[in-house]
Amino acid sequence: MERIYFDYASTTPTDPEVFKAMGPYFYDRFGNPSSPHAFGREAQKALEDARAVVAQFIGAQSEEIVFNSGATEGNNHAVFGIARLLRGKGNHIIVSPIEHHSVLEPVEHLGKEGWRVSRLSVSAQGLIDPQQVEDSITEQTVLIAVMLANNEIGTIQPVAEVGRIARARNIPFLVDAVQAVGHIPVNVRELGADLLSLSAHKFYGPKGVGAFYIRRGVKIFPFLLGGDQERGRRASTPNVAGAVGLAKAIELCRQKMDEEMALQSRLRDQLFEEIPQRVEGVVINGHRHSRLPNNAHFSFEKVEGESLLMSLDMEGIAASMGSACTSGAMEPSRVLRAIGLSDELAFGALRLTLGRWTTQEHIDYLLEQLPKIIKGLRI
Repeated sequence: MERIYFDYASTTPTDPEVFKAMGPYFYDRFGNPSSPHAFGREAQKALEDARAVVAQFIGAQSEEIVFNSGATEGNNHAVFGIARLLRGKGNHIIVSPIEHHSVLEPVEHLGKEGWRVSRLSVSAQGLIDPQQVEDSITEQTVLIAVMLANNEIGTIQPVAEVGRIARARNIPFLVDAVQAVGHIPVNVRELGADLLSLSAHKFYGPKGVGAFYIRRGVKIFPFLLGGDQERGRRASTPNVAGAVGLAKAIELCRQKMDEEMALQSRLRDQLFEEIPQRVEGVVINGHRHSRLPNNAHFSFEKVEGESLLMSLDMEGIAASMGSACTSGAMEPSRVLRAIGLSDELAFGALRLTLGRWTTQEHIDYLLEQLPKIIKGLRI
């Protein structure tokens, strides 16, 4: 039985061309970029070439890109780095309630230390209101955090409007762009981002490497101490092979993005149209149009989501309920609660995310199996 993957938002397979590009930096061009000899210079050039590719892709400058272990580190760096540096200026943070845990948990940690946190509300489609952001700002506000696209329901936020508000008040603005980069156009200047995080494994690159954008002029406390790598913003020997892989993945996304967006949007819309026709008691979660091209999220009445996932897996279909970082949690998704779903519907969630190797045949097989499985679970 063929295994079919509908969990690209959790992680993506590394593209074979990415794997090939990385190879020499494990066994041939393996030097430490900080070393002065030829091996080190070769590694340093590869690192800086990769940095330039990332910068160009998101509309940044090379010196604004920091390589790290991924977006969880980047988001932690943003929250704690800004808080540590600006604690003398203020102690107030504004955040959306549907941010990734790598933003919310650091913010909650600061809350326990006495920081004031304003949590925005979201609409039933998962959208924030930029006016609420502006109304929440005080003289003590030192950070605003709004993700570009939600990792569960796929809703794309009006980030550029928030960016204009933050820039007008000279407040650092963090954009978690993990689900967006490589799948839709992302430009840090257009978004008004001061800080932006991304992870390679979300767009066919390797796990364990990411990039963190820090706008020129924005000061932030280093995340790791112990060396002057990454212009003093992150100590540690750089992951050269990972950076090369990230850059190669970006090059491939640049070539394929328009085609992939069109195909995935068409297949996603087929799921939106046909699943409600074939299954009763289904709710589509997230904004119908302002959403990622590869994300389709549903809730099913009188169905337990974990049982649904196991049943799909038995038929060779891999999917999820939501964020991979909260799999195994016994509480309903906070994202689905925030958009107003009942606990029953939140527990009956199914996230289907498409990717580079999703085909029409995969969609057809899913549409054949899903109604039978749900009917069996409702008996």
